[in-house]
Amino acid sequence: MIGRELAIRWKDGAETYISVPDLRKASPSAEVRGEQDIFGRIYGGEDGGEHQEVDLVGWQKVGNYAIQFRFSDGHRTGIYTYDYLRALGEADGL
Repeated sequence: MIGRELAIRWKDGAETYISVPDLRKASPSAEVRGEQDIFGRIYGGEDGGEHQEVDLVGWQKVGNYAIQFRFSDGHRTGIYTYDYLRALGEADGL
């Protein structure tokens, strides 16, 4: 962490910086994104809050492919693959 940004240095030397509010907003969990039924309809999910006051309070590795973050608002169900984290860091304006 650098201030309120997640900082990752990758093996190839590239660096990724993602603000904590953007990281929380981009959670890939069904709790945030909703769940899709067999007909493609999405149910549930959040309504796109800004999460400006949310802090990162912890994390744990998931196998050799992802990280699961814990946020101060209680959210902890998103599993962020390393590829997804790298893409978030490269995205303009999340």
